Amino acid sequence: MSVEHRPGRVAGKKVLITGAAGGLGEAMAFMMAREGATLALTDIDETRVADLAWRVNVQTPGSAFAYAHDVASEDDWTRVIDAAAADLGGLSVLVNNAGVGGPLAFVEQDTVENWQRQYEINLRSVMLGAKHALPHLRAAAPASIVNISSIAGLAAAPGMGAYNATKAGVWMYTKTLALEAAKADWNVRCNSVHPVFIKTPILDPFIAMAGGDEAKAAERLARGIPLKRIGEPDDVAYCVLYLASDESKFVTGSEFKIDGGMTAQ
Repeated sequence: MSVEHRPGRVAGKKVLITGAAGGLGEAMAFMMAREGATLALTDIDETRVADLAWRVNVQTPGSAFAYAHDVASEDDWTRVIDAAAADLGGLSVLVNNAGVGGPLAFVEQDTVENWQRQYEINLRSVMLGAKHALPHLRAAAPASIVNISSIAGLAAAPGMGAYNATKAGVWMYTKTLALEAAKADWNVRCNSVHPVFIKTPILDPFIAMAGGDEAKAAERLARGIPLKRIGEPDDVAYCVLYLASDESKFVTGSEFKIDGGMTAQ
């Protein structure tokens, strides 16, 4: 598959997005491709991520490659990073988007298995991605790492200990990366993005609690949001696009809240 140059806000950028098969990752993929990037799309669901790459390439030919990828596996990270860098001709942006939630679990009912799963996928994967991508990012500077955290990493809620803790870890680890890269003069920026409720499959448990009524679930979730609505995937994708582009060349170590004003209260 040939790689074509396209004009746009991220023209010439070589972008790896994890957890890309649906939801936020899918929105990022289409937006980045429209704006000129070449993409390495990874997901544990090989069939769905291959289908996404095909659909992106229908829209913008030659822009997307797909890889099966377990972000909890260091061996998978080395394999995928090497393959993506070879296929794209380098790597200039890493978007650590893959993540999972878990059951509502108060401390006395919570399990080590729940914590371990969320730790490995939500937090350790961010370290592994940065570790193995940085040599390529330094070579392609100016470069960017964008870590998808959550409002839950900034504001706690009962029964969400593992999710709160791992997403808070992403927030703080992002700052560590940003400072290390800045002090080493690598010209690699690192920022975190913190969405609130976004219309993606992660809301399915809330829809189930509302008896399968999607509109009712959205209404309930929006009650604590000043803008009185939940977000769309593109609301997050536009922020990631900015952070991937050279428009954000003086922005590092920052957190971007995509929350409709929720944390301003």
